[in-house]
Amino acid sequence: MQHDEVIWQVIRHKHCSFMSKITTGIFCRNPYNVTGICNRSSCPLANSRYATIRDHDGVFYLYMKTIERAHKPNDLWERVKLPRNYEKALELIDKHLMYWPKLLVHKIKQRLTKMTQMRIRMRKLALKTREKIMTTPRKEKKREARREEKAEKAAVLDKAIEKELLARLENGIYDGIYNLPFNKFLQTLDTDELQAEDENEEESEVEYVEGNFELEEEDDIEDLGMKDYHLSNDDDDDDDDDDDDEVNAVEEQRARRKPKSAHEKSEKDEFGKKLKKRPRIHVEVEHEEGGERQKVTF
Repeated sequence: MQHDEVIWQVIRHKHCSFMSKITTGIFCRNPYNVTGICNRSSCPLANSRYATIRDHDGVFYLYMKTIERAHKPNDLWERVKLPRNYEKALELIDKHLMYWPKLLVHKIKQRLTKMTQMRIRMRKLALKTREKIMTTPRKEKKREARREEKAEKAAVLDKAIEKELLARLENGIYDGIYNLPFNKFLQTLDTDELQAEDENEEESEVEYVEGNFELEEEDDIEDLGMKDYHLSNDDDDDDDDDDDDEVNAVEEQRARRKPKSAHEKSEKDEFGKKLKKRPRIHVEVEHEEGGERQKVTF
């Protein structure tokens, strides 16, 4: 048989696991306590007829305990879901606690009001964007720095080993590939293909273009012939009249060749054929007094 006064005397004056004594007062940590204060009227253990309100994921429930269910701990509390509307929740509390003590009903309504205000404030705070300050301990920073250094050293070592193995493989030290990862093998093949493509591109950049060198050679030959011809005229001052006639003849021949060469150039531009080499002209100059003969090629 349950006796509320005996239970209260034991809890209050001896020991209670939910009691919390601080400088401002004595509080109760029991989740079913209505006010959170440790006293005779608010203690859920020392009262056979008791009611309170609890929150489950934003939903409020009315819990009620009666003396008739004291022998059944599993079914000790009766739970009723309260609507989200504050006025309807108050009406439902009045309906279920119609014949209960007025002081307890008043405390339950106060708890519902406080919890409703707290829920509204939580929603407003959730909508606001606030800065979140996070601290990183000094030990964690040092540990991360050491790990980064070790990882960098290991990466450098792995690259050096990879380069050395590839160099040995290229030099022909190994007959084949031994225990090489397949991904690395594909990367090596890709690099070889890229190098071959680059070499092919470089070879394709070399082009051979046909040059128009015949006209330049003819002009150079003509200039050389004229130079030799003038030198021979400087040696023979007596034959000025004959030299003038010969110079005129040479100029006439050049004048005849120029339109012909221009005609050949136009033919080359139209049909893209090569210019054919023209037969060279041999001019012989003979002096009467000396009997000397000079040969000039054009």
